[in-house]
Amino acid sequence: MLTLEFIPYREIEHLSSIGRIKKLLSIAKQNKIVLLEGRLKREEETELIKTTMEEIDEEFTGIELAVINPINETDDLLKKIKTNLVNMLAGQRLGLTIIGPASVVTEIKKDPSKIQLLTKEVNKLKFKKKKK
Repeated sequence: MLTLEFIPYREIEHLSSIGRIKKLLSIAKQNKIVLLEGRLKREEETELIKTTMEEIDEEFTGIELAVINPINETDDLLKKIKTNLVNMLAGQRLGLTIIGPASVVTEIKKDPSKIQLLTKEVNKLKFKKKKK
């Protein structure tokens, strides 16, 4: 079974950087795909990857990480300024961060118009035909 867990940014904003990383990593270690409203700071993303590498073992094989940023390279200057201003006022709430355990997520592909999350088949469901 594939489980997605949405985490609103307000649920992690009061935590320290290490607290955020530990919370998100603990969810991923439960074979859940985390959909985080907003994004982590660049330093936090780096620390998340570093911490993940330190915790890899036979049961936990790492994570796949993708960040979708609402600022489009083709947006005009005024729109970029507005988006950055909103981001400064609201915190890191713009965008979407996806963190999936490597045991479930094989790849995350993104382009400006869509995102593809490729997963491994975790459990095969077997259906038995009912005898009449």
